[in-house]
Amino acid sequence: MPTLTAGAPRAVKAPSGTHTMRALIKHHAGTELQLVADRPVPACGPRDVLVKVAKVGICGTDRHIWEWDAWAASRIPVGIVTGHEFVGTIEKIGSAVTKHAPGLRVSAEGHTTQWKDYNSRTGNAHIALDTKIIGIDRDGCFAEYVCVPEENVWPVHASIPDKVAAVLDPLGNAVHTVMAANVSAKSVLVTGTGIIGLMAVTVAKAAGASRIFATDIDPKRRALAKKLGASEAFDPRDDRWIAEIRKACRGEGADVLLEMSGAEPALTQGLSALRNGGTAALLGLFKGPIRLDMNDLVIFKGCTVLGINGRKMFETWFQMEELLLSGRLELDDIITHEFPIEQFKKAHETMISGEGIKVVMAL
Repeated sequence: MPTLTAGAPRAVKAPSGTHTMRALIKHHAGTELQLVADRPVPACGPRDVLVKVAKVGICGTDRHIWEWDAWAASRIPVGIVTGHEFVGTIEKIGSAVTKHAPGLRVSAEGHTTQWKDYNSRTGNAHIALDTKIIGIDRDGCFAEYVCVPEENVWPVHASIPDKVAAVLDPLGNAVHTVMAANVSAKSVLVTGTGIIGLMAVTVAKAAGASRIFATDIDPKRRALAKKLGASEAFDPRDDRWIAEIRKACRGEGADVLLEMSGAEPALTQGLSALRNGGTAALLGLFKGPIRLDMNDLVIFKGCTVLGINGRKMFETWFQMEELLLSGRLELDDIITHEFPIEQFKKAHETMISGEGIKVVMAL
């Protein structure tokens, strides 16, 4: 079966007494993944921990890798173990690890860094120049074991179930976006109610947004957004909704825009519906360069535009944990399906087709 050749990790004896493990790998420069049973168990460096994976989440990035689009083809090394959302238990620690011990249930921040550059040392390690991402630049978690740096480990509170702990990564994206925009007592527009957009709705509600509006072309997603806390959810293909939001918000527009779709029309519409002096937090990734009327939609509007990437390490994680422990986040309707990893093809297809929203796989 295919395995990594160049740069493959040194095989070490697994805790179960074997040298190999099951893993989903990007086996060729094309669509889909392959499940192999003979992947070497990753070696732990002195400051690494080896985690026995219990559950993993499939995200939009994994869809890009599955479909092998232009971005994936330019970024993902063939042979890599994919996946970056997980929960599991520490099985083994490196010789210099001091913060964590075997048996601890954990998740992990997927952005790794050497903690040397300016951003790493001033509270913004999530945008460090030397960032390497689990499942993209280094072997990921769609496997029985994953090796992560000690500094990236996040102990999971006992009250948080595995299916939620497995998707802390994307939930953290939503929390980061909402918190950066300071939504408390403000009207909020969420453009795009995919996985993270829906999470943003429930997070914004928990964070004290006064009113929440949402847009999406999928009627089921719009209905779910309303169930999660949106006052209204509009079909963006009819742009009369922009006037409705302005009318509902003092005739001026929403205080905050959370752009989660990565669609050029959604950004233009969202900024049009934002009041002068409002805040736009942009998380959605665009397929390429876009056209935008910067004069009317940004400069003359006097709005604040925030580019959001990943999660703040580790401010967002503390915020996320507190929100989960408060009981105010509604995630059961977002985490819709769970499959054993042997059914990885069905799991990916369920997410890609839109039949499922957040899909989890169990090892």
